[in-house]
Amino acid sequence: MSNDATLDTVDREILFHLRQDGRLTNVELARRVGLTPPPCLRRVKRLEEAGVITGYRAVINPQALGRGLEVLIDVEIYAQDRKSFQEFEDTVASYEEVIEFRRMYGRPDYFIRVAVADHAAYEAFLTEKLSGLPAVLRLESHLTMKKIKATEQ
Repeated sequence: MSNDATLDTVDREILFHLRQDGRLTNVELARRVGLTPPPCLRRVKRLEEAGVITGYRAVINPQALGRGLEVLIDVEIYAQDRKSFQEFEDTVASYEEVIEFRRMYGRPDYFIRVAVADHAAYEAFLTEKLSGLPAVLRLESHLTMKKIKATEQ
């Protein structure tokens, strides 16, 4: 079940409801998708085993953790050799402030999303950690005016 085409309507309905509330009981999930509990549970287990459902987690309010400021950063690097950009990736991925980190096609080379307490914490992260890395050529920070939609996959 590695591609989307192998999911039937009931599987998609199960996934929809679990994305909305991953804590649904099997009984409630079965009711919502029109199955009895045993076949619903078998489908969920099959989706988990096939790697379609990769885990369950709590969505935490960033302000509750003192990380209310989120910044998006475009990064271009000097490095062209595998060792240099692997070191860059390993270092950046290890930072607690980094909540998303992607290598991009084209420019920028990387996209980083960080969550920190406030502007002073972001300045400290940028100056003490990110901008000091040897591979960094250019950084461009983007502050969010308003989050319109955010959906976990």
